[in-house]
Amino acid sequence: MWAVMHIVLSQPQIPPNTGNIIRLCANCGFALHLIEPLGFVLEDRALRRAGLDYHEFASLNVWKTFDEYMSAHASRRLVAVETSGKTRYTDFDYHQHDSLVFGSETIGLSDSALAHFPEEQIVRLPMQSGSRSLNLSNSVAIVAYHAWHRLGFEGGL
Repeated sequence: MWAVMHIVLSQPQIPPNTGNIIRLCANCGFALHLIEPLGFVLEDRALRRAGLDYHEFASLNVWKTFDEYMSAHASRRLVAVETSGKTRYTDFDYHQHDSLVFGSETIGLSDSALAHFPEEQIVRLPMQSGSRSLNLSNSVAIVAYHAWHRLGFEGGL
């Protein structure tokens, strides 16, 4: 399996969201990285059900800290997807091998994690005024497919 991009979930809490993202990554050829602490165990039944039989096709790695992930992948550009971003995800120039970083369902990315990102590398999904956030697996799917599209669906059929 090759990986054009990496999807990084910082402290995901809801097993079916992560299961859906495992399936998405398997189908897009993206690597998935989970930053602890996780709100579930990887053997969780809801996680397995949402990911169906795609677990064997997904590249999944678990890291103790965000710093540990960054150290192991220092050559990758980090792109945060966060409601505080000033740039719309559709206006961003994605590069092959970017790491798309998403925060947890309950708190998003911490201030300490966001400190690693230049302002121009924090993107957002537009929403109606007064909306708080979108579902994590939906957000990952929207941004991942858009970025892959911008890269010409490299590796896809």
